[in-house]
Amino acid sequence: MISQKGGVGKSTLARMMAREFVAGGLTAKIADLDTQQQTSTYWAGRRAEAGLKPEVQVQSFASVASAIADTPRFDAMILDGKPNASTQTLEIAQAADLCVIPTGPTVDDLHPGVVLAHGLRKKGVGAIVFAMVKTTASERETEAARAYLTQAGYEVLSGEIPVSTAYGQAGDVGRTITETSFRTLNARATMLAQSIIDRVADIQEVA
Repeated sequence: MISQKGGVGKSTLARMMAREFVAGGLTAKIADLDTQQQTSTYWAGRRAEAGLKPEVQVQSFASVASAIADTPRFDAMILDGKPNASTQTLEIAQAADLCVIPTGPTVDDLHPGVVLAHGLRKKGVGAIVFAMVKTTASERETEAARAYLTQAGYEVLSGEIPVSTAYGQAGDVGRTITETSFRTLNARATMLAQSIIDRVADIQEVA
């Protein structure tokens, strides 16, 4: 999970995917590479305190190399990078099977994401997809955002995460966005999670 800017849903997606992998019977861990904010690490503490199942492992790592060294013990390692493009971002992208860039539907989010993706492609990174988050009730806006990314040459995952206080409230108590009190919201998040899972499976099948 990488981004050009903060606040676009990177850690939210990382936590969702770790939970879904574990719920599906795989071993998984989030490598929290933002040693200053440690958003996923603190979230894991709230989840543990609440006694929620399945348990999601999160560990803070000072470097991508140290996180990668821990990958043989898990079926899936989700790398949650810093909230801005940096040398670390490139290291994550080069190490990952799949790079997911979350983005909102406005040009303020879309343009920086595409700039990041273009930069990674120039460095030889191939598997880059975008995930739509913080969408509004405007289908026209969402479709325009998808068209923007497609025209830029990138795949946009199925499903989307709309703006909702319920998602934030879930995170506050250690839950993921597939574990809210609302079935419709859970279903929308699950669709995006399944899209990521399917994309990873396609890559592994080719490999």
